Amino acid sequence: MRAALAEAGAARAHGEVPVGAVVVAAGRIVGTGYNETVNRSDPTAHAEWLALHRALAALNADRLPDATLYVTLEPCAQCAGAIVLAKVGRVVFGAWDEKAGMAGSLGDLLRHPRLNHRVEVVGGVLAEECGALLREFFAERR
Repeated sequence: MRAALAEAGAARAHGEVPVGAVVVAAGRIVGTGYNETVNRSDPTAHAEWLALHRALAALNADRLPDATLYVTLEPCAQCAGAIVLAKVGRVVFGAWDEKAGMAGSLGDLLRHPRLNHRVEVVGGVLAEECGALLREFFAERR
């Protein structure tokens, strides 16, 4: 989660909402990402999506069943869908997202019983630190 927080810090430094993600497989980081929606002019360029894309490329794979995605904020519907499609084994996230979170807050796409893949989910890891980074970012913009 510390590596994901470092990615979130990079997002903040680039004027992006500070969310960071890393994918770990076989004990090593194989994909990293931070929100790049503003700089890419692409509303889909979320930290999770970018980290998954890079991990799949690094492993020359189309699925990540033995990988863990660490992300500083509970995944949204888009990212939860990508996580399910990539068949990620486990997601560990920091701050809960009551407005858009799809790992237990607003909904639970990651563990929906009708989907063909359900992800192991661990939420609230370093939640205060992850949430504080977001709160500070938005407070500066008000």
